[in-house]
Amino acid sequence: MKPIIPFEPVRIDQIPVGPSWIAQVKWDGVRMLSYYDGTMVRLVNRRLHDRTARYPELQHLNEHCHATSFILDGELVAFQDGKPSFYEIMKRDSLRSSRSIQHAATQIPIVYMVFDILFANDQWVTELPLIERQQLLSDLIRPQPYLHLVENFPDGQALFRAISNQGMEGVILKRVDSKYLIQGKDNRWQKHKISRDIYALIGGVTYRDKMVNSLLLGLMNTDGTLEYIGHAGTGKWGAADWRSLTAEVQKSVVEACPFRATPPLLRDTQWLHPQYVVKVSFLEWTPGGTMRHPVIEGLAPHVPAQDCTLQQE
Repeated sequence: MKPIIPFEPVRIDQIPVGPSWIAQVKWDGVRMLSYYDGTMVRLVNRRLHDRTARYPELQHLNEHCHATSFILDGELVAFQDGKPSFYEIMKRDSLRSSRSIQHAATQIPIVYMVFDILFANDQWVTELPLIERQQLLSDLIRPQPYLHLVENFPDGQALFRAISNQGMEGVILKRVDSKYLIQGKDNRWQKHKISRDIYALIGGVTYRDKMVNSLLLGLMNTDGTLEYIGHAGTGKWGAADWRSLTAEVQKSVVEACPFRATPPLLRDTQWLHPQYVVKVSFLEWTPGGTMRHPVIEGLAPHVPAQDCTLQQE
């Protein structure tokens, strides 16, 4: 089976209402499609990178799906303190050695939150309405501790209020009659978030005691130049994460500032070729085009640098 690029929602500010829409929790994880051709299961992310070896607990999904073949769409999620944690799932997704992967599988459990099916029993089902695809999922899947079906809610506004109280990320709104558009993005699928978050490029770093302690971040303009959007030094990273990043960025040091306009220089600034992607959440944009109260969520190597644009929302 040739991997495909999944259907993406567009960001909206107003939650749609009415019987034509269902709402789902927006899980803060890694988008992952699972493929079973009758012989083996493969896991492939939205960047079309194979991640099968990194999640051994999901390599026998076929035992819990009553189909001779399938393609499932969902989100891989890791939890911390009862809430989805992007930082924790990226710990799993960044591992490479079989020893560290096997150890992490026992220390950082994941859940595959499945919300759609594209292919079943040797037939494409993308032309079916969403509500029929979901019924097919319900008929085929036997939920497990690491395999859940995403729940539908009829009232997106009520769901948004509920998850806001729990400090979660947001909601996804989908038309019940929507077909699945491979490599598509339109308003039949929408997302509404509590706070803003983006994937940004690291264009520079600052140091304290010879260790990176802050990131200078940017997004690409349509003309290919890098626009400075602010710096961030707070987040969920511990000392080990900062040490690892300090060693890693030495491969990308450049002399010239990569930003279109040189940002206000911070102490001990070092410029980088903008290739490392980080997920960052923030409260709002300032009038000057920078982020207010940015918080680093974690490195995001699964996201291509070309996706880090000013138009990504």
